[in-house]
Amino acid sequence: MLQYFEDNWETEMGAWFASERVVIRGRDLFSSFSSSSWMNYLFFVITGREDEKFCRLTETMWVLSTSYPEPRLWPNRIAALAGTTRSTGVLGISAGIAASEATIYGLKPIKGAYAFLKEAITHANSSDELEHFVLKFLAENKTIAGYGRPLAPADERITPVVSAAKKAGYGDGEFLNLAFAIEKILFSKKKMKMNIAAVNAAISADAGLTLREYYLMASMAFSAGMFASMIDTLDKQEGSFFPLKVSRINSIGEKEPRKWGEKI
Repeated sequence: MLQYFEDNWETEMGAWFASERVVIRGRDLFSSFSSSSWMNYLFFVITGREDEKFCRLTETMWVLSTSYPEPRLWPNRIAALAGTTRSTGVLGISAGIAASEATIYGLKPIKGAYAFLKEAITHANSSDELEHFVLKFLAENKTIAGYGRPLAPADERITPVVSAAKKAGYGDGEFLNLAFAIEKILFSKKKMKMNIAAVNAAISADAGLTLREYYLMASMAFSAGMFASMIDTLDKQEGSFFPLKVSRINSIGEKEPRKWGEKI
């Protein structure tokens, strides 16, 4: 297999022909995308399709739900720490994006919410069947991605995002209606409300995205908040972002100071 691929890469994705042209998925880049938005081009690269209306909605979803300029949010905090140490923008934002692939926030809940809704839709034949599936899933997994929120009881992002989806023609889709039906079940039984991950996943599923396509489209959705947080620290005194006194650290280790380089 490796011998076959040595100096040989067959692709239907695209290629650069030096001094001539660029081809992406069989299309000439310069003639086909000369007036395209970056989001629509990204969507085409990932999915092989074009949907300017959904891409505009995606931009709105990112703005309203994933890129808060809040430095206490962990991916943003990493970018802010990079700024306060005078690291480079690329390193700071890249580190923040890497950290956004976390378990309780960011890209893993984004994927989890999509996967859960795709499974739940097969049990939506009746309200009783759906309720049984949802409660059984919760009992077995302890959590459901897209439902519940660690820091707040309600999600302020849902109303503006759903409003934008309705204006774009995606406000009454099968998966979005399912997401709200599940919220009713969870709130009546467990006082759990929906968070934005379920809404965004439902809208994307209604738009026909696969799990991989949705995940890749969302991979940089948090970056604007990171830029805001990093710029904020770059504009302030170096090392001033959330300093912590040594006396505030409850250490249970050695009390005597060690010399640098001393073996433990």
